[in-house]
Amino acid sequence: MTLQADSAAPPPPLPPPDSAATNGISPTAEETSQPPRPTPPPELRVPIWWPEDGTLSMDWVENLMRCFDWCSRNVPPSELPSVLPVEVFDSLILVASKMLHKEPNCVPVDPFRPTLDDNSTPSDSAAAASVVVVGDVHGQLHDLLFLLRDAGFPSRDRIFVFNGDYVDRGAWGLETFLLLLAWKVFMPHNIYLLRGNHESKYCTSVYGFEKEVMVKYGDKGKHVYRKCLGCFEGLPLASIIAGCVYTAHGGLFRSVTVMPSKRLKGKKNRKINVNHESKILSLGSLEELCKARRSVLDPPWEGPNLIPGDVLWSDPSKNPGLAPNKERGIGLMWGPDCTEEFLKKYQLKLIIRSHEGPDAREKRDGFEGMDEGYTIDHVVDSGKLVTVFSAPDYPQFQASISHSPCLVYSATRMLKFASVSVVDALKFAS
Repeated sequence: MTLQADSAAPPPPLPPPDSAATNGISPTAEETSQPPRPTPPPELRVPIWWPEDGTLSMDWVENLMRCFDWCSRNVPPSELPSVLPVEVFDSLILVASKMLHKEPNCVPVDPFRPTLDDNSTPSDSAAAASVVVVGDVHGQLHDLLFLLRDAGFPSRDRIFVFNGDYVDRGAWGLETFLLLLAWKVFMPHNIYLLRGNHESKYCTSVYGFEKEVMVKYGDKGKHVYRKCLGCFEGLPLASIIAGCVYTAHGGLFRSVTVMPSKRLKGKKNRKINVNHESKILSLGSLEELCKARRSVLDPPWEGPNLIPGDVLWSDPSKNPGLAPNKERGIGLMWGPDCTEEFLKKYQLKLIIRSHEGPDAREKRDGFEGMDEGYTIDHVVDSGKLVTVFSAPDYPQFQASISHSPCLVYSATRMLKFASVSVVDALKFAS
């Protein structure tokens, strides 16, 4: 998609609040006592519009960021459609969904870009862009805005890989997800959005996102929620950065390759029976990951298509081997031997996963807390396994939107690991 300046003129400002006086009826005392709707600052273009040619620009994306920030602090949630009309939502999520569905299950992220000479033409030499790996953000819009501004926006020299869980628990899951979709549409090769376990129908119906959307878009809420679910289905499951770093929300996964059972005797029973429920667990391959069917709203916990559930829900263990994740009821627990096997087989140096915040780590014996925003879970001969979590002061559960010094400090500390260049990642894993 071509990057160019936005040629569309900004739309007119928000209309004044509806009042009974406009119909010749005097307003009641209750109506006159209500505070007037806040007026957006003049630098904001409100309501947000969709460019006529469908081409987003840096100006459009930055305006979206400022509008969401202002709206979250000044406008009731039910007034979001006056800032982001449902028609603009439809256009954005349609373009983004098509783009995401075309990406493979495991996205290759190549940070080695040809350098530009003095005439702005690519030269033969290649320089490595920095890669920013971000863990769970869970609707904490203001922490995401802080992170983007502190780490630097996606650019030719900076690539972002988001490891899923954009929604639920925080109050601004919709704005958080839409902002990342806008960056994806604007710079598709500089930001990669992976799926988390909360990008599902089950989790969003239990942990707040569905209710959030219904409150914000009212009678259009079901439509908006359904479109978001469809977009969730298209999110890739994993990435390989520079051929040496594997990232996924939960982590590793089982093999689903099965052997046929013996032929049954008799003409009517000559089909080969395949047992998908083998009790013997073995580590899956990248080839199997690439073939898995990810377009499911709720990854299954049984049946032949178990890889998506494993990738999104699994957790590391200090015990060797693979075992069912009984605590979650879906996915696996895998030990350091499995980390070593996976790294060695594919000549990788590092696994970066997310999925567990401070509340989860407090319950896990033998694992460090999330005070630094990340933990080193496995150290093996071939490299390391790291969990990174990028939602400070979690879980906020619809907490105050104002940043405390502690909250900002936590986000800054998280960025010390989240901003990882390819070279630094290799050093970190050695």
